[in-house]
Amino acid sequence: MGLHFLSFDYSEDDEGTATWDAVASVPAARLPELQREIVSLLAWAHSAGFGAAQGPVEYGGAWDYDLQYEHDGHPLQALVYDADARQLRPAPQAQPTEHVTLTLSLSGGPAFGEAFAARFGET
Repeated sequence: MGLHFLSFDYSEDDEGTATWDAVASVPAARLPELQREIVSLLAWAHSAGFGAAQGPVEYGGAWDYDLQYEHDGHPLQALVYDADARQLRPAPQAQPTEHVTLTLSLSGGPAFGEAFAARFGET
């Protein structure tokens, strides 16, 4: 799967935990496309054998994420991925003239990092 909106910056700590950070800013009309890309990525993580192991790596999780959005003049809001519904909650909203910025940070141990790089080519 190619990523069109998300371009990740990669870092790794001394314990081998990898972090991928991406920021995407789009006009409101392109928000549904950006949401689909994020949902696809998070759905992959949940279905690639890592879903049950989601949680902070420092507490034994295999991977975790932080997702937030903001739009013109409104405060930053956290989003969560609902794996059963394959949707972001709450659903990001914006007026037609607004820009929306979503930030996604993924972190994971070596197994998650290898699978992520194989799937998305990001390291």
